Amino acid sequence: MFVALTLVASLLTPVQTLTVPGAEHQVVTTLDDLTTAGTARTGHTDPADWAGLHSAATVNPTGVPGVQIDGYFPDTSTGNTTHGWNHDAQFVIRLPEKWNGGLVVSGTPGNREQYANDYTISDWVLAKGYAFAATDKGNVGTTFHEDGRRPGDAIAEWNQRVTQLTVAAKAVVRQHYGRAPRRTFAAGISNGGYLVRWQLENRGHLYDGGLDWEGTLWRLKGDNLLNYLPQALKAYPDPDGVLAAGFAPGSEFLWPFHRDYYWQLTQEIYQKELDPSYTGAPEDYDYDERRPYAAMAKIALTGRITKPLITLHGTLDTLLPISRSSDVYAEMVGPHRPFRYHRVEGGNHLDSLVDVHPDRLKPMLPAFRAAFEELETWTSN
Repeated sequence: MFVALTLVASLLTPVQTLTVPGAEHQVVTTLDDLTTAGTARTGHTDPADWAGLHSAATVNPTGVPGVQIDGYFPDTSTGNTTHGWNHDAQFVIRLPEKWNGGLVVSGTPGNREQYANDYTISDWVLAKGYAFAATDKGNVGTTFHEDGRRPGDAIAEWNQRVTQLTVAAKAVVRQHYGRAPRRTFAAGISNGGYLVRWQLENRGHLYDGGLDWEGTLWRLKGDNLLNYLPQALKAYPDPDGVLAAGFAPGSEFLWPFHRDYYWQLTQEIYQKELDPSYTGAPEDYDYDERRPYAAMAKIALTGRITKPLITLHGTLDTLLPISRSSDVYAEMVGPHRPFRYHRVEGGNHLDSLVDVHPDRLKPMLPAFRAAFEELETWTSN
């Protein structure tokens, strides 16, 4: 296991001298509690960012004093209005007083802002002693596709921003604690899980391992959400048609909610990002006929990970059906790379739906925490 190391506060670099390499703006604050129990009171998080991602029954640790750095890197887009900055490429870095020598870096799920992982990831890893860093990925909201000059640029920026933050956060950790992190993990949910996969495929030298929670599968040819979401939209409410699109038997009770709130919106905004010249109905989109390969090539996954990766995915995920996402990615990785895959029976894409269907759904967060500790042991060995 990863042994916690308590550093004497007097040995830490004065917070006034901390500098995030490459940042255009930063604000450094010493806080009594870096977890959401404290930051929600002091304004150093935004509960709207993490709303809906966890069950109401979740119990989180509290009382982790340390330093928080909020800021942004140079960027031309302005969708993120947090702190009144109206500036994308915002980030948060948290440095607990009692540091275990590790760093966790994350990009956000969906098109949320930099605090989206605070309740599900940051609180828990901070209590374990890890430094934590997260980025808004460089563009936010449902109009994220308006960023960039060419199709695919906006999503490609997500990967660049995670790399940028990882390098910067490692430097800040060295400044603050006097040495580089002994372990650096990438962790993320949904789009954040995709970012973990991409980093371990393309920037593996920066990390010791990664944890991918229901990552989005972007792939040049074969399954991706631009294939199966139009199929589900066109078939709904016919059960045979929706099942044929890859959605799991037993998930039928979740279809109306996802049809109303997720399937069409998700299809539309990512089609606008990757194939903006298409003007037809969302349910009529045909990825294999349209072939937006130039845009997809900028973001596509290959499965060629270079560091240990654990993927977990719920069997009742009704946004990214497991049979057409993580099952496929596991096959892409193959048996000869450092990969472990956990299919969580009864898990859904949103843990908040466990509160609505407690007798049918299982929360994913406990599985994530168990997998994180598994990753610690795996990489220590």
